[in-house]
Amino acid sequence: MTDRKLEICCYTAESAILAEATGAHRIELCDNYAEGGTTPSFATIQKVVDNLEVPVNVIVRPRGGDFLYSELEYAIIKEDVRQIKTLGANGVVVGFLTTEGEIDSKRTSEIVELAGSMEVTFHRAFDMCKDPCKALDQLIELGVIRILTSGRMNSALEGADLIGKLVQRAQNNIIIMPGGGVNEKNISELIHSTNALEYHSSAKTFVQGKMNYQNQTVSMSGSTNPEEFRHISVDQEQIREMLKILQEV
Repeated sequence: MTDRKLEICCYTAESAILAEATGAHRIELCDNYAEGGTTPSFATIQKVVDNLEVPVNVIVRPRGGDFLYSELEYAIIKEDVRQIKTLGANGVVVGFLTTEGEIDSKRTSEIVELAGSMEVTFHRAFDMCKDPCKALDQLIELGVIRILTSGRMNSALEGADLIGKLVQRAQNNIIIMPGGGVNEKNISELIHSTNALEYHSSAKTFVQGKMNYQNQTVSMSGSTNPEEFRHISVDQEQIREMLKILQEV
């Protein structure tokens, strides 16, 4: 029996429930798929934590864009972490960089302390840093539990070489979790090329809404190609297949 784990990134409470029912080992709970994930509402967090038995880690990111936050944004992040802790989440997922692309050690350290017994995962802000090996050593020193990374490439498969080197360098002092385009078609190759024990996937699918009347001339986002009548969810068959591969390879 393998110790490998599959974390599913979920953008709704319903998709988190589906992911757990399919066998996901952990949920990363987010909002706002279009911007790469932002902090979900407290009501969403509470419903997911109350209805799931698997660990729920919550992304804390007040906006899309880069990972250099203003003092106001950082104050919001700290208050979100406090509230998420009271809601009973397993952990938080954060990332802070300086203007020069270094890990912001001060803010990361403060969040680790504030999180207390909650896990702290450093998200793919890591992929935007200048020196990944230096960043890895810093995050170990700061007490971060895991790093979510695509190996500084658009996908984990493209960045597999660096991810494998990070796994080796980490020496079990921190979890290196490949993420970014991970699916049932490439997870076997990622296992062989990285030796990682945890994998992160959105297993995304889009569910068509049930509106009979659809005004196709209006886009809430101002897009020229509006997608107002479908929403993101998880593909349970894809999750099952990835779990099967994780156990067998």
